[in-house]
Amino acid sequence: MASANEIRGRIASIRSTQKITSAMYMISSTKMRRAKEELEKTRPFFNLQETEIKRIFQSVPDVDSRYFYPETGRRKVETYAYLVITADKGLAGAYNHNVLKRAEMELAKHSQVQLYVVGAYGRHFFMKRKIPIARSFLYTAQNPTVRRAREICSILLDEYDAGRVDEIRVIYSDMQSELVSDVKMVKLLPFERYDFATREDEMTVERFEFVPSVEKVLDNVMASYITGFVYGALVDSFSAEQNARMTAMQSANRNAEELLAELTLQYNRSRQASITQEITEVSAGSRARKRKKKMEKKVDGGNDESR
Repeated sequence: MASANEIRGRIASIRSTQKITSAMYMISSTKMRRAKEELEKTRPFFNLQETEIKRIFQSVPDVDSRYFYPETGRRKVETYAYLVITADKGLAGAYNHNVLKRAEMELAKHSQVQLYVVGAYGRHFFMKRKIPIARSFLYTAQNPTVRRAREICSILLDEYDAGRVDEIRVIYSDMQSELVSDVKMVKLLPFERYDFATREDEMTVERFEFVPSVEKVLDNVMASYITGFVYGALVDSFSAEQNARMTAMQSANRNAEELLAELTLQYNRSRQASITQEITEVSAGSRARKRKKKMEKKVDGGNDESR
């Protein structure tokens, strides 16, 4: 059994660790709230982009754009681009594991793949397994902003416009609730035309003049819309990461409380045993002294009679 001093040292160590996990819980909670607030501020703009795309298709139903599948005669997809969004660090439960597991499953389906990774954790994972990475976006996972989403979008669109990739997909985590986060794989490009179809009750008779052309206008709007989608995926993943870290830290705090209760009980038992042993030793010493004094009196009494 460990001594009282050893148990006291373990209790102090656990309480010190508990302070760190509690602080990490509060930090994650604050980061998640701020990220969601920023997303809510920008969401109306990107929703408006979607509305404008629908209005373009209303006005020119047969518009041709490289961002959409043609109405007939789809070309065969040969090269896939995957944008995989992970965290920059661990201590977030199964958050990174679930994303990377889904990514491995998707990569195994295709022979020609270009991999784009957000987050240091994912970069280290693929490098360790010698899986080629076309581009790694450092420090983006911890601070999702529209500017960084625009940078990612620009690189992906350059590859798509140049014909080096035929289809772009995004793998990220979506926080559905405080208890549930789901890993999603979404096809980013090309779009299906029916994704922007307009219901009859939303149809208008307005007609627009597009300068310099409807294709150019649509390309410009689509770039902004795709940026919004990437930004939303970054924020959703960041929120899921912070929520997973909050859950992990909460679980760590709960385990620490249970361990502290057990160690406190052990410490009290060890201390009680030590006190009992001290009392026993004092009592034994006292009895020994009494016996010694009795023996000395007997010896002194015998000597007096012999004289």
